[in-house]
Amino acid sequence: SSSAGLPRALPAPPTPQRFPHGGRAAMTDGPCLSLCSTFDVAVVGAGIVGLASARELVRRHPSLAFAVLEKEKELAHHQSGHNSGVIHSGIYYKPGSLKAKLCVQGAALCYEYCDQKGIPYKRCGKLIVAVEQDEIPRLKALYERGLQNNVQDLKLIGAKEIKAKEPFCRGLMALDSPHTGIVNYKQVAQSYAEDFREAGGTILTDFEVTNMEMAKESSSESEDGLKYPVIVRNSKGEEIYCQHIVTCAGLYSDRLSEISGCSPEPRIVPFRGDYLVLKPEKCYMVKGNIYPVPNPRFPFLGFHFTPRMDGSVWLGPNAVLAFKREGYRLFDFSTGDFLDAVTYSGLWKLVLRNLSYGLSEMYRACFLSAQVKQLQKFIPEVTINDVLRFSAWLPALVLP
Repeated sequence: SSSAGLPRALPAPPTPQRFPHGGRAAMTDGPCLSLCSTFDVAVVGAGIVGLASARELVRRHPSLAFAVLEKEKELAHHQSGHNSGVIHSGIYYKPGSLKAKLCVQGAALCYEYCDQKGIPYKRCGKLIVAVEQDEIPRLKALYERGLQNNVQDLKLIGAKEIKAKEPFCRGLMALDSPHTGIVNYKQVAQSYAEDFREAGGTILTDFEVTNMEMAKESSSESEDGLKYPVIVRNSKGEEIYCQHIVTCAGLYSDRLSEISGCSPEPRIVPFRGDYLVLKPEKCYMVKGNIYPVPNPRFPFLGFHFTPRMDGSVWLGPNAVLAFKREGYRLFDFSTGDFLDAVTYSGLWKLVLRNLSYGLSEMYRACFLSAQVKQLQKFIPEVTINDVLRFSAWLPALVLP
């Protein structure tokens, strides 16, 4: 949530106040900024969305004082550092939608930014592969959708061309997206943070926001008056004051919305996605991204092959309900997070609509052979001896 439009200019801020408990070292080079507690704008969350937002805001309003508040001790620690790293080209989204526009333009801007900053990436392309006849109409519909979204250089290819691009992949037809790529998004987020600090922004880590409220009417003797009416408190009882607040809290977006006085709905329900990884000696079997034709009835893209910037190849993910919002391991559990999810009616509507799919995902999560069977639809040579269980990510679903 955020307040209405930012002012173009403000009077110089008052003398900086100090954290009640002595402050901390902020991730900034500016003198005394680690002790400042008054800002024009505070952004909550130092994932890639929060850092990109803060970077753009400080570029547009260089005369204002900005802070980013992050509950972890490092930046981009959660979803921004736990993802497949794919630069999607914009094929999947409804033509004319904001998602389609942002994905297509965002991919181009991402490549441009990486070039400017010297951040490594690979434009390795993607094949969306139909392995059954009944998938071909859906694949052709995706092709038309991609064209409407202005995705560059899309084309449909046959079995021989699939083999030419991916020698170990089998399929009847594929949608070739040559401008899909991969990058380390944590590295991109850290570069955004550097830009933000260089523009004068302050980043406070280990600052978990637990409360926001409007300051009470101040006395006429108050130096600040009501210039900085929003009080933001953390879990240690420390405070900052600001005029505007923007929350970019990822898996905790609904809870921060509620703290700010807004509605907690739509609700965030976390799902855990478990990846396998090809053993290093088997990575030669995959050159670019290989994806299945998605089933529009389900909210996930299905098992896919994803090369990584470090040379590894991720396989998956599956998607099962997570019992903790930031629980990356199988047995991570939070009573509060679990009860929040299972008592929410939106989750049960999703479950009932996709019961068979959900049961299949749970089965595959338990049995490695079931996951490998999905992969063999595309690369038959992959065996259970070629893969290892690897890591998890948390694709949050936003449920009304």
